[in-house]
Amino acid sequence: MTLKIRIDDSAPPFEQVRAQISGQARSGALPVGYRLPTVRGLAESLGLAANTVAKAYRALETDGVIETRGRNGTFVAAAGPAAEREAASAAQAYAERVRRLGLNEDAALAAVRDALRAAFEQE
Repeated sequence: MTLKIRIDDSAPPFEQVRAQISGQARSGALPVGYRLPTVRGLAESLGLAANTVAKAYRALETDGVIETRGRNGTFVAAAGPAAEREAASAAQAYAERVRRLGLNEDAALAAVRDALRAAFEQE
């Protein structure tokens, strides 16, 4: 696993760690089941505070990208049915919200495309 933190980047270091691990997991560069370094170990190798890496790991776990198995460590999670269910639930909530706001389908889809484009450009 190779991560690079850019001090001059507008994204905070924890977000850079989160985005890079997420991107590598999605691309397959980090395969399902890959054991990630400990929080302390990764923090030391990147020259970051342990709390910064811990914050990134918590966000990745919330997103379903990684899973912590107690003392066994932290691993890249299988992106599958659980992630798809969560995405479908979020999409349903979004659809209901834009309908209440009075947006038509084209406007709602344009907003999603813009948000996805912005999210994926950060990685």
